[in-house]
Amino acid sequence: MIWPFKKSARQQIARLEVKGAIASGTRKHVLDALKTIEEKGYPALLLRIDSPGGTVVDSHEIYSALMRLREKVKIVASFGNISASGGVYIGMGAEHIMSNPGTITGSIGVILRGNNLEGLLDKVGVSFKVIKSGPYKDILAFDREITEPERQILQDLIDSSYNQFVQTVADGRHLEVEAVKQFADGRVFTGEQALALGLVDRLGTEEDARRWVAELAGLDPDKAKCNTIEEDKPFWSRFLPGSRGADQQAELVSFMSPAMRARLEFDLATNGLPLWLYHPY
Repeated sequence: MIWPFKKSARQQIARLEVKGAIASGTRKHVLDALKTIEEKGYPALLLRIDSPGGTVVDSHEIYSALMRLREKVKIVASFGNISASGGVYIGMGAEHIMSNPGTITGSIGVILRGNNLEGLLDKVGVSFKVIKSGPYKDILAFDREITEPERQILQDLIDSSYNQFVQTVADGRHLEVEAVKQFADGRVFTGEQALALGLVDRLGTEEDARRWVAELAGLDPDKAKCNTIEEDKPFWSRFLPGSRGADQQAELVSFMSPAMRARLEFDLATNGLPLWLYHPY
């Protein structure tokens, strides 16, 4: 039974925020939230994206889930401070995209980076003895230079992922693949520039995006409630005070520049995975 003073989910807008690096934890939260939105029968979803990007598979799985959900639910994505690379990728799962004029977006591309510490190891007298089943099992090993055959293997891998990304943007924005490639070279641009390129539909605030998705779903923008789908946390976690170690870590982070915090957050969230759609700074 639904009491008169309680509005059904069918009369509300679901709001889901994707914030920070897109990795396995983010993916699980978003996929669970999308399932909840579908089960409760929300007619509209405001997808707020404020992310520098993330791992390839996690970004793609969120995008795929959004594509399935939009068959039943109206979806408008709202780009926040930054919606780059993986953030753009998942945004393609929305029917429409609204960006703030100053949003940093773009960075469409894929990067794989390794480190060569061979010179340093030689200086300190450290070497490794490697037994491997095939010539490429230790590809990107940090104690030696990459070989040309290895470089070609990795370049083919990157090109394959890049072409998937470009095709997703072309499909999502109804653009020709070659047109997308003209700006999908890793560069970043503002929301205003993104509008000119056809990457977003409109410029505006999150509130503007909320009103837009309400109208698309046939709801009254002035009356429709927006309900944020939060991540479920254990009941007992509400009663645990912050530890001294956590306080010290927070104090340390407070002294970091925004760029350093973004880099630290990304590295921690992705657990050091070597392949991602975007690596900040």
